[in-house]
Amino acid sequence: MNVDLTGFYQIAISLASHFDSMYYVDIKSDDFIQFMPSKLVSNIQFQESGKDFYNLIKKLAERFVHPDDLDNLLSLIDKEKVLLAVSQKKSYSICFRINLDGKVLHVRIVILMCEDKQHLLFCLENIEAEFQEKAEQKKNLQSAERMARRDELTGIKNKNAFTEQSLILDNRIKKEGNSIKFGIVMCDVNDLKLINDTRGHSFGDEAIQRTSRIICDIFKHSPVFRIGGDEFVVIITEHDYEHREILLENLKEESFQNKKSRTGPVIACGLAVFEAEKDKDFSEVFKRADRQMYENKKEIKNKGADEKTLKKAIFNSSPITVERKRKLDGLFGSFLTMAGDGYVFLDDMKYDFSRWAISLVNDFGMENEYMYAAEKKWEALVHPEDLPAYRDVILKILSGKEELHPLVYRVRRPDGKYIQVTFRGFVLNDDDGSPDYFGGIIIPT
Repeated sequence: MNVDLTGFYQIAISLASHFDSMYYVDIKSDDFIQFMPSKLVSNIQFQESGKDFYNLIKKLAERFVHPDDLDNLLSLIDKEKVLLAVSQKKSYSICFRINLDGKVLHVRIVILMCEDKQHLLFCLENIEAEFQEKAEQKKNLQSAERMARRDELTGIKNKNAFTEQSLILDNRIKKEGNSIKFGIVMCDVNDLKLINDTRGHSFGDEAIQRTSRIICDIFKHSPVFRIGGDEFVVIITEHDYEHREILLENLKEESFQNKKSRTGPVIACGLAVFEAEKDKDFSEVFKRADRQMYENKKEIKNKGADEKTLKKAIFNSSPITVERKRKLDGLFGSFLTMAGDGYVFLDDMKYDFSRWAISLVNDFGMENEYMYAAEKKWEALVHPEDLPAYRDVILKILSGKEELHPLVYRVRRPDGKYIQVTFRGFVLNDDDGSPDYFGGIIIPT
């Protein structure tokens, strides 16, 4: 190649630090000169000059380029395409992968038009670090986007994700009309505020997490969203949509069992499906599901015993049976063992017959460890100023509105002096969910 290389060298020196290899190519003849040996494959001697540069490129590509990128590279490195591209943009770049010593590296060929318009510079650049940085940025961005749509406490989708999904469904409603089928299940954790206030936020968080697991386990094929402190939404389609009534009953039954056994969250729920003839958008289905959920919440509360029922004799007027007394003794023994320090009592609510710890009987002058209608006898010892709060908490416990609620009040000893005690009460329900046994721990403070 008989050319003046002065300008070439000036250009090449300025670019050398940016590239791993360079070729100076005559546009008309395809003659070439290698200005800078490849740093990537320094152990291999490439042809330093010669003719038919594009044939050389093809041979090198077949030798080093990743098989999945080879056809695309060969089509882009075609002479006519290269000349057309650089004539329009003065530069042309192609990214691809090469196999080198068992490793895959990302590289870029940059093709530049020289000032004389008669020569091209083919520059090879190692962009593996750049690629890895972009991949990491993309990964971080995707992670940030996922986090922005994920509820931190439960790990399920959050309100942001729900808003996006509602917009998607709104667009589908406009486009698909009658053909779209979906439903919304609204869920709400009963008495979450009460749980937080009486048992602490850690118990409240656990209730939310357990609620999330229950809903996700039942609606396995649908996205579940936590859209508020105690509110969850399920958008059901396909499998869950076809079996929606059964799945909703499964959720209600599990909630009922939790209420009866006091071993898990009580979840109110409501279902509504999209009806093309009446629903203009997603929000109308959502509002209908929300109303159904509040109706279910009322039903759940109405299943609890009301104040009148709890205050009157809900027990059997006949004397306690031998079998029931034996059961009371067994439960009391287990309770006494588990309770540790403190006074304990247990009342059979069917017969209003209770058993009290001997220490409690002796220290407060109760008539016996076994008593009928012991509630009135104990109330007589409670300080008059504390009696309204005491009765209010007892009623809430019996109606299922509070559990293990700590109540501090004063109670009179036989010598007439009042001491302060902390009381925690609980209820055991029968198979029908009605109060069966009422017990408590009384600890002097």
